[in-house]
Amino acid sequence: MVKLMRVLLVGAGGRESAIAEALSKDSELYVVAKHVNPGIKRLVRGYGLTKETDVQKVLDFALKWNIDLAFIGPEAPLEKGIVNVLEENGIPTVGPSKEAAQLETNKAFARVLMEKYKIPGRKLFRVFDNVAEMKAWIDDFGKPVVVKPLGLTGGKGVKVVGYQLGDNEEAKGYAEALIKKDGRVLIEERTDGVEFTFQVFTDGKKIIPMPLAQDYPHAYEGDVGPITGGMGSYSCENHLLPFVTKDDYEKALKTLEKTVEAMRKEGTPYKGILYGQFMLARDEPKIIEFNARFGDPEAMNVLPILKTSLLEISEEIIDGSLRKAEFEKKATVVKYLAPKGYPADPIKGVRLEIREDKIREEGAKAYYASVDESFRMLGSRALAIVGIADSLEEAEKIASAGIKHVRGEIFYRADIGTRESIAKRIELMKAIRGE
Repeated sequence: MVKLMRVLLVGAGGRESAIAEALSKDSELYVVAKHVNPGIKRLVRGYGLTKETDVQKVLDFALKWNIDLAFIGPEAPLEKGIVNVLEENGIPTVGPSKEAAQLETNKAFARVLMEKYKIPGRKLFRVFDNVAEMKAWIDDFGKPVVVKPLGLTGGKGVKVVGYQLGDNEEAKGYAEALIKKDGRVLIEERTDGVEFTFQVFTDGKKIIPMPLAQDYPHAYEGDVGPITGGMGSYSCENHLLPFVTKDDYEKALKTLEKTVEAMRKEGTPYKGILYGQFMLARDEPKIIEFNARFGDPEAMNVLPILKTSLLEISEEIIDGSLRKAEFEKKATVVKYLAPKGYPADPIKGVRLEIREDKIREEGAKAYYASVDESFRMLGSRALAIVGIADSLEEAEKIASAGIKHVRGEIFYRADIGTRESIAKRIELMKAIRGE
């Protein structure tokens, strides 16, 4: 009997639920995370509880279990250098080193790299540590700006500020607060357009693209309300998006290829999953930010339709021998269920009633996220329902049907993946491009 490889997954959110499902198909899976995810627990041989950022404790679990390969889910432990530590202790790991992960963990690093290597899709930017200089530059720039903290924000720390009758006080006020808090702030030109997600596998040299996806970051239907970690997403059966042309796709792919090439030239090769968040502008796709891991929810769009073994891809990433990753020609729709009050003041400790058998009968998949073993919500996005079908319309119907079998103090966006919401994005893109 062939001994299964022992694989450690770090993290236990919705993204990691999809990763765990894929890895458990042909490995002996172990997990370390800050809470017990009931869906992931069914798939694993061992479950260690600790903060994902406690690198030493994660290493202790890995050594105790004689782990052969590790896979890092969230971004926070990457910033702490978890890949460096695991590999220094003989455990090959899927994920970028602390230095390479700066593409996400240090927004100024990413912008400077793009400028140095003239990578397409870059935006005009400045980094300030002086309040007076920052205010003077914003006044002189005279156009709408985006104000960003330099470090990790969980997708919730960015402010897009437009000028109304020359008023720029909001931009300057937020930037000043960030300088006082963090010491520095990133100011970028504002770019209008439609956002999309482009995820790739890379071994530091070659990159293999995944199907494009589009996230819905706003809390409420109609794209209003506070920015969240993502209320859902969709992908299409042709692996493009309705408003993305083949030329747009090739330009975005070139941006990611050039970025990986630049990292290699810098002596900090990037290996793992690279996720480009793009704004499709009038002239080209512009990089809003890089992420050093799968998106959440976008991992749930691509991994359920991945035909190639994720374990095999992981080994090839580590070995520098990445060959292929094939995906089914299916459309997917992910709808997250979140506790009422999320993201500002979510209720916690309230139990969900979930009829998994009924969800499966609808043809949908359920991925647990921020819930405990008793199915009590922990305060963040709790459960994702995923529809997969030959068409986007059918995938959306399946996801919506699955949601009917969940009860609790929750809300979700019914408009994710619908024909009407996507039509708005298509029309916006046409208007921006003057079509």
